[in-house]
Amino acid sequence: MDAFFAAVEQRDRPELRGKPVIVGGDPQSRSVVSTCSYEARRFGIHSAMPSSRARRLCPQAIFILPDFEKYSAVSKTVMSILRNYTPLVEQVSLDEAYLDVMENKLRIDDPVGLAKLIKQHIFAATRLTASAGIATAMFLAKIASDFRKPDGLTVIPPHEEVVFLKNLPVRKLPGVGPKTEAVLHRIGVRTCGDLREMSPQSLRDHFGKWGVHLSQMANGTEEREVVPFWEPTQVSKEETFEKDILRVDWLKAKLGKLSRQVFSELVYKGKSGRTIVLKVKYHDFEQMTRSRTLTDFPESWQKIYRVSEELLLTKTLAGQKAIRLLGVGVSGLDLAKNKTVKKPVQKELF
Repeated sequence: MDAFFAAVEQRDRPELRGKPVIVGGDPQSRSVVSTCSYEARRFGIHSAMPSSRARRLCPQAIFILPDFEKYSAVSKTVMSILRNYTPLVEQVSLDEAYLDVMENKLRIDDPVGLAKLIKQHIFAATRLTASAGIATAMFLAKIASDFRKPDGLTVIPPHEEVVFLKNLPVRKLPGVGPKTEAVLHRIGVRTCGDLREMSPQSLRDHFGKWGVHLSQMANGTEEREVVPFWEPTQVSKEETFEKDILRVDWLKAKLGKLSRQVFSELVYKGKSGRTIVLKVKYHDFEQMTRSRTLTDFPESWQKIYRVSEELLLTKTLAGQKAIRLLGVGVSGLDLAKNKTVKKPVQKELF
């Protein structure tokens, strides 16, 4: 979907149409931009940017608090439409999904014609536009879907993947963030064409297993297939603070609260895991995670708290460097009672 949250607000409030709309928290607080309209993006505003900075870039922007209940309702409508065409829909967020349409319900062989039909159906039902990418690999479909937003449709024909990727900046590859990009630039890799010239072993030396995946993407291939049903492998809770926090006792109290929330959700879902994860974001936005795997499942929230507290005190700069976000999670959830059979599928995605 295109600028989903902002587009829903502009649809429901005609006075907002054509104006820079930012869905997020108060720019006077520590909040960030959730989504912004294309009118706001012209000022350099993007998702996850601090709201205060967005205000500086566009003083005339209209800030709106997110209404996730409304967005979720629209999302359900969109996902229901997608499943009218194929059961192989992997939803990855409220406004994004992968579809395998090789064996669609309408038995349409032309994926481009099918994509146009789905886009028209979504617009008729929601008055919102969607962009689609068609490719033989999921990551390529993702890149293509972003190519001509809003209301775009981009096709990467079979056997033309390498040509499409040749001059594409490496930052466009899913999973390549600023740190990976910086390392790639240092070794002379700026485009996917440059990346393709690197040997898989050289990339493994620099990035471990991730380097092998980078090599595969540079060659336009991907092993992953659309999985229509999946179970979360982690339960986590986090909180961004109004002020940067140095006080360790305050942070420990917050850990207790988060640990109780995580344990309660685990009990509610009837699941557990043995790996305790601590997430910390410092005042300068540097982020880190630390984890410890236990021999047994935590039997109480106090166990989760004790492990996360030890990680905080021994593996972070708590008390020395101010912290703006704290999170606690339990990963490696026991899925034995709810295993999902993953049916192998063909790859024709958008």
